[in-house]
Amino acid sequence: MASKCQNTECPNGNPPSRLECPTCNKLGIRGSFFCGQDCFKSGWKTHKIIHNLVKHDPGVNPDGTYNPFPSYNFTGPIRPAYPLSSKRKIPDHIQLPDYVNDGIPKSERKAYQNPPEILNAEGIEKMRTVCRMSREILDIAAAAVRPGITTDEIDEIVHNATIERNAYPSPLNYRDFPKSLCTSVNEVICHGIPDQRKLKEGDIINLDISVYYQGYHGDVNGTYPVGKIDDESAKLIRTSRECLDKAIELCKPGALFRDVGKTIEPIARANGCSAVRTYTGHGSHTSFHCPPNIPHYAKNKAVGTMKPGMIFTIEPVKRAQPLLAIY
Repeated sequence: MASKCQNTECPNGNPPSRLECPTCNKLGIRGSFFCGQDCFKSGWKTHKIIHNLVKHDPGVNPDGTYNPFPSYNFTGPIRPAYPLSSKRKIPDHIQLPDYVNDGIPKSERKAYQNPPEILNAEGIEKMRTVCRMSREILDIAAAAVRPGITTDEIDEIVHNATIERNAYPSPLNYRDFPKSLCTSVNEVICHGIPDQRKLKEGDIINLDISVYYQGYHGDVNGTYPVGKIDDESAKLIRTSRECLDKAIELCKPGALFRDVGKTIEPIARANGCSAVRTYTGHGSHTSFHCPPNIPHYAKNKAVGTMKPGMIFTIEPVKRAQPLLAIY
């Protein structure tokens, strides 16, 4: 069966091919396909690094994947599985965010110098459109979750579904993020990079999908079981959902942003979980991330009250003992 050309600088757009690197074959590395001799030669300088890693690094897996951070002190058993696939293409007709070329969200930097934006009726309707689209793509990605699929394959599904809707996948090149969604497995708190790791029975995975359409970003996510999961993982998912639902009930004009965390933390603690303080909810509309800042723990110092026309996310990141995290 033909596989995509693996040259990250392929001039032909990474077409399917049956031409495989002979050295990789000898070393037992699978999947090193190139669309022709010229493409193979042009990508040789980068590709041969894999050969050296396999020969000299016992941490390289039999399928040719490897952990690019072997000396990092990981908190759990999940490891990245590189190499990453090539950057996915964006057709010319797609409207682009301001960070697409250099990774710098310029409008976002300006937004953080001002109070939360109040959207007018037109802006709110555009947000409804892009958020419905984001949810539709999330459902498509969730339907693909199963043991044996790689997070990179899910990324391709999300990327294609986004482009088919004439939208841009917001994470792609945002602050140099290399993929079109975030996939966070088990103890990975958030913003995991899709790679070559295959999902396993018993994993849980968060799919964080953001879409840019008609000048507005939709930002949605959900956490899903991979096959049958244990009771602790199921409880973590249920607890996070309960925290989110109760926090949404709080939202109305005049409510304090700091009370979101005050609502969430007691529910988390009652279920043996704790709130992760590093990551917060945020505004999201014409800028991918912008004010307000919404912590998910009690006794926080979030400033401000909710007003009609504000749009923001609530993302209750929860941690169960000893490792699992979810949002």
